[in-house]
Amino acid sequence: MVVPSDHALHEAIQVSPLVLSDDVRRQKVENHMENMRLSAATVRRIQDVFVSEMNKGIHQQPSSLQMENTYIPELLDGTEEGLYLALDLGGTNFRVLLLELSHGAPIRQEVKRYYIGSELRVGSAIPLFDHLAACVSDFVIAQGLQDIELPLGFTFSFPMIQHSLDVGILVTWTKSFNCPDAMNKDVVRLLREALDRRGDTKVKVVAILNDTTGTLVQGSTLDHNTAIGLILGTGSNACYLERADRVEHWETERHGERQVIIDIEWGAFGDNGVLDFIKTDFDRENDANSLIAKSFTFEKYISGKYLGEVVRVILARLTKEGLLFVGENIPQSLLTPGSLTTDLVSHIELDSVNGGDSNTQEVLGKFGIIPDQDDIRVVQYVCEVASNRAALLVSICVASLLDRIDKEQVTVAVDGSLYKHHPRLENWMKRYISLLSPNRKFKLIHAEDGSGKGAALVSAIAQRLKKRLE
Repeated sequence: MVVPSDHALHEAIQVSPLVLSDDVRRQKVENHMENMRLSAATVRRIQDVFVSEMNKGIHQQPSSLQMENTYIPELLDGTEEGLYLALDLGGTNFRVLLLELSHGAPIRQEVKRYYIGSELRVGSAIPLFDHLAACVSDFVIAQGLQDIELPLGFTFSFPMIQHSLDVGILVTWTKSFNCPDAMNKDVVRLLREALDRRGDTKVKVVAILNDTTGTLVQGSTLDHNTAIGLILGTGSNACYLERADRVEHWETERHGERQVIIDIEWGAFGDNGVLDFIKTDFDRENDANSLIAKSFTFEKYISGKYLGEVVRVILARLTKEGLLFVGENIPQSLLTPGSLTTDLVSHIELDSVNGGDSNTQEVLGKFGIIPDQDDIRVVQYVCEVASNRAALLVSICVASLLDRIDKEQVTVAVDGSLYKHHPRLENWMKRYISLLSPNRKFKLIHAEDGSGKGAALVSAIAQRLKKRLE
């Protein structure tokens, strides 16, 4: 493997210099931010740790990476025809989607959104799944398809353990859901039973997956070299095509599979302490302010749910140290966890791209702050350092996956609001991945709606595999 020199790596990961009218103040701010800026040696160490955790996870040894077998052994092959359904459940709003395929390519899509009331999100799971089944039936009947057998892919965006392509055991509810009697149960079976109780359609649940897996499969319809799926949104995760002979966790009978999609679940990378060497005081405060402390370690460095809070924590610390907004009456809102969201960071970052100040002034104005030029420079610098670190951390892991997959050309299918709206993330990632995996050809593509379209496509793959074994 070609490895860039430490000097080349060091030069590439530098952020824009901080220029202030007061050199002492500049030095103090840079000293505070020093640990947020990763050295070349630290980058290599992170990569080594990630590869080690992947190897442990794939061999079912203790690891912070789940390396979950999705039991999807291949992608679309161009023979898929007909109608396929998806049920995309990830929050209070969910979708039912119909996809029509011709020669493995989508030619028509119908979608409808439904709502889950708060009374259904807690208590017994039976009313919740009855509601899901009722909405699926409503959609199917409205399409006039109640008498046609329809395969359904179920996107279930909650932690689960898969025992096969159509068995997903719920580990824990997240967000606003808490139906205790569904814990440790197969959610596919719960949905099937709810559909059977109705008996008014011929919907068959054939696969369960998460949005990351769906993104990879959806990306493969846009570019046949797709072998990695990546979510960079409110949360973050990745999956990739692994050689089947490397995978030890395989509960169903094998049928000569050559590859399989592995769901890394990298949001929890470092939950066992292996990444503590990059954790700053800012990260510790961000973690303490989160809903579940000491969990989703990697996600708290990189995802849309937390990046804004990391920036807010830094700005609040600099303010208390007298290095920012000197003489201003600092509103309590800036000192309140969750008040500075990641979309505001992306908005400020646009100024750094365009060389302006207006967005930064607008964001600070929301907090009642009238900044001077040095304040603006510091805020932009903090947003850049935090955003750049996130891009670098993601790139380290993607570069490791490219080396593991070891193919001539690999496309990475990416979805998520952070990737879509942050003005510099994509370009940084292209630069860093190229540097960290210099002998690999790769491409990043935006593959939207893996949780919807991707689930319908997985149901088509599942149906094809089922027919092959009959």
